[in-house]
Amino acid sequence: MHRRGGVFHKKIFHQLVTAVPQWHLAPMKIIIEKHPDGYVAYPIGIQGVIVGEGETYDEALRDVQSAIRFHVETFGRESLETENPALDAYVAEAVL
Repeated sequence: MHRRGGVFHKKIFHQLVTAVPQWHLAPMKIIIEKHPDGYVAYPIGIQGVIVGEGETYDEALRDVQSAIRFHVETFGRESLETENPALDAYVAEAVL
């Protein structure tokens, strides 16, 4: 399933697991925002700051995956663990 626009990208889990098969990762929610000058991607519910960017949606996704791998290599697998993981992510628009 490959949907854009803020919905959890199910392909992320498969790509992370196949890229680093020795890790046993749970599905991770990634937010990808489109800006005038490119895309910004970041995981929710992880301690620390992990950000990816790119000129395209896929470049930003690959960049944040690389940043997550680096984060785990630097700070350990436990840095991804949280007591209160995000169960879902929503995007809402409100008129104020």
